[in-house]
Amino acid sequence: MAPAAAQPPAFNAIILAGGRSSRLGGVPKAELRIDGQTLLERTLGTVRQARSVAIAGPAQLEAALHAVPPHCFFVREEPAFAGPAAAVGAAVTALYGTDTAGSAEPVPGAGDPAPPWTLVLACDMPDAGGAVRALLAEAAGEAGQSIMAKDSSGSLQPLAALYRTGDLRTAVGGQPGSLENLSMFRLLARVQWRVVAVPEGSTADVDTWADAGKWGIRPGNRTA
Repeated sequence: MAPAAAQPPAFNAIILAGGRSSRLGGVPKAELRIDGQTLLERTLGTVRQARSVAIAGPAQLEAALHAVPPHCFFVREEPAFAGPAAAVGAAVTALYGTDTAGSAEPVPGAGDPAPPWTLVLACDMPDAGGAVRALLAEAAGEAGQSIMAKDSSGSLQPLAALYRTGDLRTAVGGQPGSLENLSMFRLLARVQWRVVAVPEGSTADVDTWADAGKWGIRPGNRTA
């Protein structure tokens, strides 16, 4: 008999959906449609096992969803468009509060302690499901370091990563100044991680209309 597959670890998720989309003429990536879903809906499907999901982006992106799932909520960095590190910081604070000691505090709207893992995922990777599965499989039964995706070119992907919740809280709270325009790798300067190779294409993102065209997305192919 084949051994039973390890159960995925408990985790919360942070979805980054609030960029300027400048190379798409300002069209929000989260609203682009592929296979009948918006990219935001598609991304939420990849993290459906998460206990709580903080969507870092403008509240008007609710229009990109048929309905906001009860375990999801929107949060926005201040100032808006301050970069992914600032968005992660706002989401971490919303999920866990301002204490950075890594203690297990209740997540808003839930009675359970904070899970040990927090997934950070950009919403512009249409095939991210493969990366998420690889990250969760690597973390199953493992209480070690944070885990970051490595794509087929060898590049590290901090916006496709499964962080120890305590590591992420300490990284956000340990910054001496504002997170505005801070790079993700600066934010993670004191976080130790190991890497996991993810399926080819699973972290490919939609930055331009040429990228979008590979998925059959054309200008105007967005939510009404």
